[in-house]
Amino acid sequence: MKRIAIYPGSFDPLTNGHLDVIQRAAKLFDRVIVAVAKNESKHPLFTLAERVELVRNAVAKLPNVEADSFSSLLVEYAAAQKAQAIVRGLRAVSDFEFEFQLALMNRKLDEKIETIFMMPKDTYTFLSSRIIKEIARLGGDVSSFVPANVQIALKKKLKD
Repeated sequence: MKRIAIYPGSFDPLTNGHLDVIQRAAKLFDRVIVAVAKNESKHPLFTLAERVELVRNAVAKLPNVEADSFSSLLVEYAAAQKAQAIVRGLRAVSDFEFEFQLALMNRKLDEKIETIFMMPKDTYTFLSSRIIKEIARLGGDVSSFVPANVQIALKKKLKD
């Protein structure tokens, strides 16, 4: 039986911290699906299709990783993909309380799907998509914080 994990998020945009968690998860699971959430209430900079494509391009060299999108309950999506685990990234203690609540609710909704918390390398713990967008909007250099394809997309999107 294949070990399948879902790594969900809005990924608006994907950061090197996200990519680090994806690479770590790819070593532990046979298949990792980076599931981009459709969440228009967050008013994303990039469309759902753009975010999926940015993820797809960034993970292209990882043979057991793919990008997809979902708009249902996460545990329903995970079950439909036959996943055994949901991977969640933790940057700081402040993330833990919220993520812990989500994990408990997901367990209540479907106890067969485990939540696994992974921390990115310490060099990425300060990264967030929100901060990246703000730096890019103000003309700052984000090249060391995001994959090259995301940096190009940010420049193009914010120029428009």
